[in-house]
This record gives sequence, C-alpha cells and structure tokens, in this order.
Amino acid sequence: MAHDTIEHQPAADDELKRSITGRQLFFYTLGDVLGSGIYVLIGLVAAAVGGAFWIAFAVGVTIAAITGSAYAELVTKYPKAAGAALYVNKAFGNKALTFLITVSFLSASFAAAGSLASGFAVYFARLWEGPPALAVTLLFILALTIVNFIGITQSVVVNMLMAFVEIVGLVIVLVIGIWHIAEGNAEFGTLTEFDTGGDHWSLAILAGVALSFFAMTGFENTANVAEETVDPQRSFPRSLIGGMAVAGVIYVLVSVAAALTVPTDRLADSDAALLEVVEAGILPVDTGLMSILFAVIAMIAITNTTLVAVVTQPRILYGMANEDVVPGVFAKIHATRRSPWVGLLFSGLVVGLLLVVGTYAPEVQDTPLVERLALVTVLFLLFIYALVIVACLKLRGQDETERTFRASTPLLLLGLVGNIAILAWSVYDDPTSLLWCAGLVAVGLVLFLLEYFFGQQDRPEGAERGDPSLKS
Repeated sequence: MAHDTIEHQPAADDELKRSITGRQLFFYTLGDVLGSGIYVLIGLVAAAVGGAFWIAFAVGVTIAAITGSAYAELVTKYPKAAGAALYVNKAFGNKALTFLITVSFLSASFAAAGSLASGFAVYFARLWEGPPALAVTLLFILALTIVNFIGITQSVVVNMLMAFVEIVGLVIVLVIGIWHIAEGNAEFGTLTEFDTGGDHWSLAILAGVALSFFAMTGFENTANVAEETVDPQRSFPRSLIGGMAVAGVIYVLVSVAAALTVPTDRLADSDAALLEVVEAGILPVDTGLMSILFAVIAMIAITNTTLVAVVTQPRILYGMANEDVVPGVFAKIHATRRSPWVGLLFSGLVVGLLLVVGTYAPEVQDTPLVERLALVTVLFLLFIYALVIVACLKLRGQDETERTFRASTPLLLLGLVGNIAILAWSVYDDPTSLLWCAGLVAVGLVLFLLEYFFGQQDRPEGAERGDPSLKS
C-alpha cells in the first residue's frame, strides 16, 4: 500500500541532498502560502462577512499557523518527504486511512486547480471578453499540462520570478491603501461593519474563514522538502511558522486596504475584487494602464500556483502506481522527457471534467465555480489538517530527542477545534460540497479497485520503485 512508499529510504547514493537553508525555507514557505487565493476569493469573503472581512482572514491565519506548528513538530521527528500521509501512518498504522489521506490530498489538488483556472478566466476576461470562460479554463489547464510534460516546471528562476510578481501585486494594493489613508479619505468604521444577511456575526465569520482558508493553504507542501533541508530540527519550526505568520500579516493588511478603499458591496459583487481596488483611481497613475498591469500580475500569480498543483497530481499517481495501489500505467514515464505522461493526461482530464460539470450542473449554477471548487479544496484540507493535529498529539513521547520541537498542546487543541468547526460549518452551510468530495474520492477508489482486481505485478519499464530518474 501507499505507506510503504512513505517509509521507503533511498539507497545512500540516491539520497536527496540537504542544501536548503533555514532562510531559503522561510521564503519557500512564504512563497507557497502567498499564492493566488486572495486574488480570487477576497470578494466572496467580503460578501460573507461585510466590511469586517479582514477578521475572517485573521482567524484563518491563526488556525492555519497553529496547524503549521503541528507540522513543524512532526517534521522535526520525521524529516522525510511525505508529509501528512507519513504522519497519519505513523500514528495509526492503518492502510485504509493512509490511502484516504493520500487520495484526499490528490483530490484537493484537483479541486484547487479547477478553482484557480476559473479565477484565471475572470482576470483574462478583463483583457479579452471574447472567449467563453469554460474554453479559457480548459485551454489554461491544457497549456500547463503541456508545460509540465516538457519539463521546464523545475526552473527555479521561472518559479521565483512568478512568486516575485504575485507579491508585487499585493504590494500595489497595500500602497493604494496607504495612499488613501494618507489623503484622509479612509472610513475606518468600515472595518467593524458586519453585513451577514441575517446570520449571527460569528456564523458569518465562520463562512468567511472557510473561504479565506483557501488563501492560507500551501504550507503543508513545505514538509515535502524535509529531506533536502539543512538541520531540519532547527530550521523548520522557525521558518515554517515564521513564513506563515508573515504571509498572514500581509493577507490581513491587504484585506484592510481593500475594505478602506472600495465599498464592501462593490467588492462583494466583483469576481475580481482586488482589481476594483486598482481601478478606484486613487493613485495618480493612468487607471486603464494599471488595470491591465494588475490583471496580468494576477494571471501570473494564478498560473504559478496552478502549476504547482499540476506538477503534484501525476507524481502522487506515479508513487501510488509504484506501490500497486492504482493501475501500473500511471507509473509510465516518457522515454525522453522523463515525465509521468499518463498521470498528466489523467489529471488534466479530471480537472477538465470538474470545470465542465461545474459550469453546467444545475445544482451549482447559482454558485460561482471559483467558490464551489475552493470550498471542496478546503474541506479536504481541513480533514487532513485535523488528522495531522491528532497524529501530532498521539505521537507525543515517541521518536523524540532533545532537539525535537514541541508545539503548544493547548494551541493544538484550539487548532483542532477550529479546523473541525470550520469543516462542520462548511458542510452544514453547503452540503452539496460533500457530493463533489465523494465524487473525487470515488475516482481514487475506482483506480484502487481496478488495480486490486485486474492489476499486474509487473511495473512498466523505467518505473521501478523509487526510480530516481523521474524528473519534474
């Protein structure tokens, strides 16, 4: 089963090189968290809460940071490139649960890619309104699949440039907010206003947190570079939690800037809320030019984050195929490109199907596709995060040394309650999302059953377990 891969130690000649310093890990975490979620979802959070929507981001940041401390503790015990599946397997030793965690992570990646693709189409429409949104999203996923197949996604320079560009976009919003405040035009009372549509303010914040949590995801990927980090026991706690804290502060400040510069109802009604801030005409710069520039920045930010998801999906399938969990065809890699091309094609088809169903299914036509798939992503990740915290608590006293980081137990319990509360409210508020989750899990289950009943023990040539030749 999948947990065998989790605990597989490569031969000495094939071990990953420990070259990532603490400072590099900090910026890696910051870049992972500072993704494109806030470019896509800030208007939906404003619609759920009102002018005080920054509180939803603050609460989401806090719960995510507490969850990050559980990851930090577990990484200092088990500095291996496997993440949540390893921790849950260590804590419970249950193959079915480990498989469910792996499939949930894969499903979250599918849903996230679909949500981000929909966000890309929104900003693309600001530049060219001609093509239908569905066509744009499908072509976007196809393009990233081709790029991944070619293999240039491992270019550190390209990824760093994209991360820099997305940070520049958020800095532009902050500058606009500061300029607006300096001119004396800010109405700070907006920051305490709740427009909940009749719901209690606490429920409105829960609804907002469920959406804002999408913007805080990504930190869990940091655990996957544990085997490549210099002195992980020392580096991980400070870099992981520190990177999340800085990203969280930036998100809260961006939310405050948006609330102070643009009326909340305008943000709530916009599918590209941060672009509304740029188009408010506060800076003494040509608004049309700024609008085009920011739309391009947002599209680059979304591309960067989606590319990470597209890279991840086939490699999860590749690893599962090597352990005879899914059909061995997913372990095939291209002879020259060394890319898992079958997994790439399958992943692209699944994301494309999500986009088509989300566009035409009657029960979701009243819900923006960005919101629908973002919520599905969050449900999967909240389930994973809650189990990671439980695993952290269950593994207390095991495999510890004097250098093991120890997260605060009261905070972990608070984080567990927070994750479960957001998960429960999200399901209660939108039970349809469970159908989407069930459908994605069913895809993984079907693949498992196909391998179980019809699979071959022989793996494809070049797909031996732990094959170090697989390239991104």
